[in-house]
Amino acid sequence: MNDTVDKLVIFLAKRDGIDKLVKTFQYVSKLGHWHVETTHPDAATRFKQWEVSSGLGRKAFRTGRFLTGFNALRRGPGATPTLKVLSVLANAGEMVYFFFDHFLWLSRIGTLDAKLARRMSFISAFGESFGYIFFIISDFIIMKEGLETERRLLISSKEDGSEDAKERTREDQSRESDEVDGSSS
Repeated sequence: MNDTVDKLVIFLAKRDGIDKLVKTFQYVSKLGHWHVETTHPDAATRFKQWEVSSGLGRKAFRTGRFLTGFNALRRGPGATPTLKVLSVLANAGEMVYFFFDHFLWLSRIGTLDAKLARRMSFISAFGESFGYIFFIISDFIIMKEGLETERRLLISSKEDGSEDAKERTREDQSRESDEVDGSSS
């Protein structure tokens, strides 16, 4: 594990827990704002400020995150040509999302021109949705293949009546489950 990109991806993944905590703050404050918006405008303003600052903080935690998609492509994008193409498209969308999210953050905090925020937000959201589409398609293909394999093995185990066929079914289900876990983010 002397690969620099691998080490960087592992380092960046450790911040995901903090990102999830700040995400919780962001959504709790969003709900708080919604709840007191009409009855307590002062409290609603504070909740809104908390939500915005949490959102900006989360963007800082995701710095360099686009490397995760790049590393996934380097390490083996898929088992079949179809899954390889889908993986490239899905990870490319995710990389666009995280990369342009950095520029969105920089424009919102005033480092870059604030007028760029709207365009960066669109490009980032487009990349995210583009990536999700192909991650979902990949997952459906893998689940379909897993169900077909399970069906074939169950039929052969009923014909054989052997414990070996049943054990192979369990092993194949476990392997395919691991493939699904490793193919999407």
